[in-house]
Amino acid sequence: IIKGDGLSLRIGAASILAKVWRDRLMMKMHEEYPMYGWDSNVGYPTPVHLAAIKVHGISEHHRRSFAPCQQRQLPL
Repeated sequence: IIKGDGLSLRIGAASILAKVWRDRLMMKMHEEYPMYGWDSNVGYPTPVHLAAIKVHGISEHHRRSFAPCQQRQLPL
């Protein structure tokens, strides 16, 4: 539902819970793989994150359908 969080309290609450969960997950992933900058990019392909993929490859957390990941291997 487009703009559903403005139409439904349940959708709005679910959206907030999903964002909080995602942010916490990104912080945990940052602890394990600090080179990707997940603490600041929260999963978005920033220039720093893309550079880290080029240098370090991808982790098991990277989405394989993301174009830069399709050409990279798991880090050693």
